[in-house]
Amino acid sequence: MKILVIGSGAREHAIVWKFLQSPQVDKIFVAPGNAGTHSIAQNLNISATDITALIGAARQHKVDFTFVGPEIPLAEGLVDEFNKAGMPVFGPTSAAARIEASKVFSKSLMAKYAIPTAASQNFSDLNQAINYVKQQKPPIVLKADGLAAGKGVVIAQNIESAVDALTSMMQNNALGQAGERVVIEEYMNGREMSVFAFSDGTTLSHPVTACDYKRVFDNDEGPNTGGMGSFSPPDFFTAELGERAMCEVMRPTIKALELEGSPFTGVLYGGLMIDNSTIRTVEFNCRFGDPETQVIMPRLKSDLVDIVQAAIEKRLDKQIIEWSDDACVGVVMAAPGYPGHYPTGLPIYGLSDVESDVMIFHAGTTLDHDGRIVTAGGRVLTVVATGATLSQARQKVYNNLTRISFEGAHYRTDIACFR
Repeated sequence: MKILVIGSGAREHAIVWKFLQSPQVDKIFVAPGNAGTHSIAQNLNISATDITALIGAARQHKVDFTFVGPEIPLAEGLVDEFNKAGMPVFGPTSAAARIEASKVFSKSLMAKYAIPTAASQNFSDLNQAINYVKQQKPPIVLKADGLAAGKGVVIAQNIESAVDALTSMMQNNALGQAGERVVIEEYMNGREMSVFAFSDGTTLSHPVTACDYKRVFDNDEGPNTGGMGSFSPPDFFTAELGERAMCEVMRPTIKALELEGSPFTGVLYGGLMIDNSTIRTVEFNCRFGDPETQVIMPRLKSDLVDIVQAAIEKRLDKQIIEWSDDACVGVVMAAPGYPGHYPTGLPIYGLSDVESDVMIFHAGTTLDHDGRIVTAGGRVLTVVATGATLSQARQKVYNNLTRISFEGAHYRTDIACFR
């Protein structure tokens, strides 16, 4: 069996790593991939958004199916075009991907189908938005309507910073088209949990859960990033909480999309806020998360090929999916300056010095002219370890992370640290 995986992050490296554990797989192509996927699969020099070239590659290499990792090609209709070309593909159509691609659509869907979430209003006029925030009690949550690489959410601690953020998004185009409309919503207290489930448009699998860390520095300080680390399962997770999340949020959302004529095939990712006995939806994503995928894939006991094919062929209700009871912790190593401006081309040392059961999933890496692995992005690596407990997994990952280095590398030291 041949598979094409689209994307270039640590998420895609982890997915390729898991696919290769299947006895059914002969070869995997990755477009465009990174230095990590280069070592275990064949990278293709094709952008994740070049849909025409990706269809051509899938045909040329006679792949059995294509797995789409990132959200932008999904939002831009990659699955729609693959379907038109008669090429099996795993992921939602552009209409279903609006659950992530448009915060306005997502909030409207939740309101229509009584899916619990924060109260909100959306605006496309800056003055109206400013007048509204002046009537709110801080902290105030501001969300760009469109895709912003995980950086489109601002939690303003006062009215002045809320106005500044709105002006930056809506007038100064800091986020491009993504910030032309904004959603302003109430701040929710509690603990955030990411819930992931496979869907074939009707059936939704049992969930797997994780927690991630969005702020760049320890103690949740500094600006938001694409994610600095994660762990699975959450320390507060129970089977009852998981079932409530499915009954109150995840299954109703799949049903709502089906009723709206946009059935969702792929991975539905619900970001949920847990506050005592209350569950509310922070956001939805239309794909696996990053860095959560890096701690979820090591816990998946079932064959990922079987799961994906069952979803594509609309027979997920017949598929058994098993997860390990082990805990898993992942810590992101970032380039100096990230999430702001950062250099690239920095040699990475110590990748072969970690223990054999420690996983290193590459993100912003490439090979230089001498064949050395060097940095090529902001989030460079995710170092991952498993253990019988979160504490054991955490200790192992940090013990090994210190063996890897590149100039100016930084990472959080409090991933899965519970005080």
